[in-house]
Amino acid sequence: MDAIRWEGNTLYLLDQTKLPVTEVWLAYHDWRAVAEAIRTMVVRGAPAIGISAAYAYALAALAGGDLGQAKAGLAASRPTAVNLFWALERMERKASACGGSSDALIAEAKAIHAEDVAMCRAMGAYGAAVVPEHARILTHCNAGALATGGYGTALGVIRAAHEQGKVAMVYADETRPLLQGARLTAYELVADHIPATLIADNMAAALMARGAIDLVVVGCDRMAANGDFANKIGTYSVAVNARYHGVPFYTALPSSTIDLSLSDGSQIPIEQRDKDEVRALGGVQTAPAGVEVYNPAFDVTPHTLLTGVITERGIVYPPFRENLAKRFG
Repeated sequence: MDAIRWEGNTLYLLDQTKLPVTEVWLAYHDWRAVAEAIRTMVVRGAPAIGISAAYAYALAALAGGDLGQAKAGLAASRPTAVNLFWALERMERKASACGGSSDALIAEAKAIHAEDVAMCRAMGAYGAAVVPEHARILTHCNAGALATGGYGTALGVIRAAHEQGKVAMVYADETRPLLQGARLTAYELVADHIPATLIADNMAAALMARGAIDLVVVGCDRMAANGDFANKIGTYSVAVNARYHGVPFYTALPSSTIDLSLSDGSQIPIEQRDKDEVRALGGVQTAPAGVEVYNPAFDVTPHTLLTGVITERGIVYPPFRENLAKRFG
């Protein structure tokens, strides 16, 4: 399963706003349209955003456009996912080295894409080692093939564990307000024939209290130097519940998602999204039109609630500041 393709100097994105009902691929020839696709979550997930931005930068070179303007416009599309800025910085360095050659920049974007898939498979292999036999795993939002170049981060761990025959059940939080767990994670799990049960976000604690969850694995959009990390809103609640019930809680991420320039999670910028995402569900109004809404796309989970960080270079355990610096500094 993939959500990003490059064919014939054209970027194709699977429109994730239409899943799981309809699979629609959209063609892109202009970086501005890709920026809008990122902003409107046609493509989403930190690694996938970075890959898409890299291809968009290459599209700007193909069109003979201003690469500085393209970088700035793409960087403004979503503020939290650090992979976006990492990929753009890498593309800018390549542009300086190759004189803005579109062929070289396309090759660089393809390399970023391929490296992401390889990193996901590596972290899946490391992460599967901590999954017990007959595991009942909880995940939140979507950190699968659709959120990456392919295979997935948190779902990459689950896929690898399933390939080893370890997975008894995956519980997917629906992930309000945009239902990425219901629309996307459940879609991936069903497609891969991995045992899956969809739950509302407010059911996780009840399952943990019954002893029905053995492990939590989630994705990450940005991790600070001390291990605090931003992920889809609701992740913090899952982490608190996991700690209370003694359930191991892991995040899975590529090294490009770690931002050692930020001391702690309070410095991670949190995107605020449209209020109507909460006032309505599937285009149907569910709340008074005039009610005030607080709609952050992400929350920050403190490192004190983390059991470990699964990466393509192995699993990092506490103390996170010291061990992240040793591994990735």
